[in-house]
Amino acid sequence: MALDYGKKRVGIALTDDLQIIGSGLTTVETPALMAFLEKLLSKEKVETLVIGEPKKLNNELNYIAQEIKVFIEKFKIKFPDIAIISMDERFTSKMATQSILMNGMKKKDRQNKALVDEVSATILLQTYLDSKAFL
Repeated sequence: MALDYGKKRVGIALTDDLQIIGSGLTTVETPALMAFLEKLLSKEKVETLVIGEPKKLNNELNYIAQEIKVFIEKFKIKFPDIAIISMDERFTSKMATQSILMNGMKKKDRQNKALVDEVSATILLQTYLDSKAFL
């Protein structure tokens, strides 16, 4: 599972049982995230959580990094058996917007920030899955 964590909402992506393809699941308002994950993880078997690590171009963490760190600590307490991987998420939103554009979506859909967050989570997850395949 991957999360593109944001101040307002979080994009969520899951993979198939064989861990080959990442697929966008949904977006959730950030305050409701933990309750959503509790419900989801009671039904879905998840081994690893991939979470975007927000960095600036100069490689420093950006303003939301501390909030993500707090979320990760709460997640570890609630779900101790799930491994957590932080991945650089620079350019995922730009890549998501480009992907949406290439798929021929209308301008209104391309401006839907929730869709961009979901696709960003999918890109994070697929990047992780692809890197794992080469190990």
